[in-house]
Amino acid sequence: MLENKKFFLFDIDGTIAVGNTLYEGSADLLKHIDEIGGKACFITNNSTKSNADYVKKFAEVFHIFAEENQFVTAGYITLLFLKKNYSGKKIYVLGTRSFIAELRNAGLLITETCDEDIACALCAYDSELTYAKLTTACEVLTTRDVPFYGTNPDLCCPIDFGFIPDCGAICNMLTAATGKKPVYLGKPAREVVDLCRETFGFSKEETIVVGDRLYTDILCGINGEVDTCVVYTGEATPDEVAASPYKPTYAFPTIRDFYEAIC
Repeated sequence: MLENKKFFLFDIDGTIAVGNTLYEGSADLLKHIDEIGGKACFITNNSTKSNADYVKKFAEVFHIFAEENQFVTAGYITLLFLKKNYSGKKIYVLGTRSFIAELRNAGLLITETCDEDIACALCAYDSELTYAKLTTACEVLTTRDVPFYGTNPDLCCPIDFGFIPDCGAICNMLTAATGKKPVYLGKPAREVVDLCRETFGFSKEETIVVGDRLYTDILCGINGEVDTCVVYTGEATPDEVAASPYKPTYAFPTIRDFYEAIC
C-alpha cells in the first residue's frame, strides 16, 4: 500500500526533473516525505556527475538540500565494483572528466589511452564524447582481450527537447564496430536497491522505486524485491507497460499525481 511507504528511491531525469527543470510536484513530494519521517534517495544511471556534483546541483538549481549518501549513481555502483575487482590494476575508461576524476580520487588506476597492461575497459555515459574517444575505445576493444563493462544500459537520456544518446547507445556503437558486448553495472542491478536500504535501514515493505523507464528503473525495483511506480513523463508509455514483462506496481501520469496519491 502506498500509504505505508517511507523510503522512496527516485530516478532523476524524466521522473522528478528534466535537465535543470524540476517537475511540478517534486518539491512538495520531497517535503511530504520529510514530514512523515521518511527518506528519499536518488538513483540515477547518469554517470556524468559525481555524488558531490549532484548535491551541488540539487542545492543550487533545484533548491533541494540532500547529503551525498542520498545519491546512488551508476558511476558510484561502478566505482564500488572496480575497487572490489580491479584495485591496483589499470582500467581504460571512456567517460566525462568528472567521472574519471571521481574514479582516480577513489584510488583507481585509470587510463584514457590504449596501454599494454589494461585489465578491463569501461564505457560510461559521456556528454563530452568525441570521435577520438570512440576511436581509442575501439582500439582497446579490438587489440586487448579484456573484459568490457558499461555503467548502464540506457539507450537514451531525457532532455528538455526530447532525448539524447545514453551509455547503452554509445556501447552499441562500440559493439557494432568491434563485436564486443559489455556487461552493464548500474540499474537494473538489485545492488542499487540493496545499497540504499543498507545505508538507511528501511525494510522492503517500506520501500518503493519510482522511475520513468521499465528496463532500468522498474526492473531494478523488481530485482530488489520492492514495489515500483512508473510515471509517464520520460520514456515509458502506457502501451509499453501493457506489452512489457516488467510490470510496475503503480503507474501515474506525473510525479504530481503520485504525490497526491500518497497524501
